[in-house]
Amino acid sequence: MSAFDLAEAIIRYPLILKSLLAICNIAGRAIERDLSIKNVDTYNPRLGEDQARIIAGYIKPFLPDYVEIPSLTQIDKIAFIDKEIRKSKGRWEKLVVESLNKYGKTSYKKRKFKVGEDEFELDAATPEAGEINAGIDIKRIEARRDIHKRCDEIVNKAAKLNSICPKSKFGVVVYYPFIDEHVNIQSRLRSDYIDGVVFASEAKDSVENAVRLLLSILEASA
Repeated sequence: MSAFDLAEAIIRYPLILKSLLAICNIAGRAIERDLSIKNVDTYNPRLGEDQARIIAGYIKPFLPDYVEIPSLTQIDKIAFIDKEIRKSKGRWEKLVVESLNKYGKTSYKKRKFKVGEDEFELDAATPEAGEINAGIDIKRIEARRDIHKRCDEIVNKAAKLNSICPKSKFGVVVYYPFIDEHVNIQSRLRSDYIDGVVFASEAKDSVENAVRLLLSILEASA
């Protein structure tokens, strides 16, 4: 199949675009970055003929010579499940930040800070500009094997923030589904640079209760 034939297939059956990109290991953001085609919904694309031809020419070299239809549909299914998982994570983090802004006495937003040549990101911090008074790391740990790595990342970030803002406070909101093992995470996160650690499930009430507890610990409640 030539790139022109591939473009015609995408125009006639736009729903195949996502699975084609997935089999090439190309994310939708690469289309915007490399081809300057913005706001492409890869699950429901609305492409002009010229755009379809440009995309077809871009992905053609990455496509295998042959692929079974069942394999293609399975790849599409896995990509969709992965997208839904990432969407759920994003909603949970957003809910935590909304709760911080609802119950905190100051406003919180995502912020970055630099220590030497290294740059770090806080999922929520206050104030929105200037020296950071409080930083919050919002972390989903969904597998037991990830505990050590994720906890080490959090402790390191807290230490780095303290090195440039020694008066700042640092809190952590954790989602970890194995409730009986929360004590293990608390132990791993025991540090002079971390002021409070709370746990929340995906439920809104759980998130709000955890955030209110953390704000109380940080003496930052409204």
